[in-house]
Amino acid sequence: MAIEVFESFSAEDTRRFAARMGKKVTPGTVIALSGDLGVGKTLFSQGFAEGLGVKEPTSSPTFTILQIYDSGRIPFYHFDVYRIADPEEMDEIGFDTYIYGEGVSVIEWAELIPELIPEDAVRVKIEKELEKGFDYRKITVCTD
Repeated sequence: MAIEVFESFSAEDTRRFAARMGKKVTPGTVIALSGDLGVGKTLFSQGFAEGLGVKEPTSSPTFTILQIYDSGRIPFYHFDVYRIADPEEMDEIGFDTYIYGEGVSVIEWAELIPELIPEDAVRVKIEKELEKGFDYRKITVCTD
């Protein structure tokens, strides 16, 4: 397992780091994104979308669970599963069709549906460390 740790000292640092990841991913990649409320998961997802070349504005799909963006170099499936009460709800939106499809998926709050996350998913955890500053984030990326 490869682990990369990135220290972000601003929202722009986080956005640029995520954009670099978005530029490198290939179809079929799943990003399992985790972290506490307000750490910047949606900001990360927006930067990632920029790296993919997504043209339209991206926002958190908290109430819709899934947003689909086709304007980038590969389709981008942005999930927010914060409001999922039962993992079986994901079947209703065709979750497997997307994560095993030709696009790339970012799943915010992936820790809430661990049984549905593919083993080969790239795991990204964002954490605050207030002693290093209000805007500081530690971003840990684990790949198999």
